[in-house]
Amino acid sequence: MSTARSRSLTHEDPADVDLQTALEALADPVRRMILQDLAAHEDWVRACGTFDLPVTKATRSHHFAVLRGAGLIEQRDQGPRRVNRLRRSEFDQAFPGLLAAVLEASGR
Repeated sequence: MSTARSRSLTHEDPADVDLQTALEALADPVRRMILQDLAAHEDWVRACGTFDLPVTKATRSHHFAVLRGAGLIEQRDQGPRRVNRLRRSEFDQAFPGLLAAVLEASGR
């Protein structure tokens, strides 16, 4: 069942994202932390509140919105939790090798 909260989520198709938007989303170190964490876990396991990030809850929400807007993540509500999935294959189709390069460089 769709809730008003989940209906407010918008997910950009990576194929519709321009390179500038993708690069700006990937440029922020907090967003790269989120992506690294998601890359290390199975889809739909990590809830927004479980990430250890050095930012406030409002700023955290902003970072997730930017990642959704760049086609990098997908989110859905599971009960009271909002869980996340890295859209690796879809993003790789739009920007081959970009995400892998960023994740590799961030892991150093």
